[in-house]
Amino acid sequence: MHASAFAPGNVSGVFKIVRDDDPRRMHSLGMGFTVLHGVTATVSEAPAVEIAFNGLVFDFVTVRHVVEALVDRPVKVALESALPLSGGFGLSGASALATAYALDAGFELGLDERTLAMAAHVAEVKNLTGLGDVCGQFHGGCLAKLAPGDPLAAVALPVAEQTVFYRYFSPIRTREIIGDPGHAERINAAADAALADLAALAEREVPEFREYVAVAKRFSVTSDLLRHPGVQRIIAEVEAAGGAASMIMLGNAVFSTVAFEGARETRLSRHRVRIVD
Repeated sequence: MHASAFAPGNVSGVFKIVRDDDPRRMHSLGMGFTVLHGVTATVSEAPAVEIAFNGLVFDFVTVRHVVEALVDRPVKVALESALPLSGGFGLSGASALATAYALDAGFELGLDERTLAMAAHVAEVKNLTGLGDVCGQFHGGCLAKLAPGDPLAAVALPVAEQTVFYRYFSPIRTREIIGDPGHAERINAAADAALADLAALAEREVPEFREYVAVAKRFSVTSDLLRHPGVQRIIAEVEAAGGAASMIMLGNAVFSTVAFEGARETRLSRHRVRIVD
């Protein structure tokens, strides 16, 4: 048995924590977009569960949770990505989602796509590795999540596929942010204003990506998450050059509509999770 699936990375610009005792209803609201690069998960039968990311074997608890939820036998999961873990690209969610799809294909589980996505989402929530990336990776594109209660509900924004520039400095542990009541209170207060702005842009069907990036930038400041001096410096330089930039949630990383010193290039993409040959 051998099967592979790909899930795109997801960049979050705005997020609000929606708490619920049921992990199937705990999620986040906000805005984000999927990118060209992501995670490819290849699953195969094995004598014991083994999970490796770019060749490094470790206990990737979110992915292990998906394996244990969907199959009753040990498997090897080989994850490959050009993007950094803990850099704000939603790779935990992408790894979990791609693994779920690969398991379904490889073991012919016959599960519907929503069930697979929810298995990945629940694994994220239970292990405090993410709240909303799976939704973006399930749909693909630039999305706004405006209504609480359904972790997979989103509104597609009329933003074209385009080149995006980014730079990663250091990780932020999602667990330390979403698990801390003080952080959560500040984030949610800032997010309410950002969600109102996003709803207005979505209603007017504004196509300019920079308008959504500007909302994300304001949120990064008012939530007190934008603290890294390198990220602050690059945002200021990009804005001075006429571009738009913001912090990637959650990582000491920055994304921009224009190139800047030390930037790497990716692409805002509408591609979603899929089986690969």
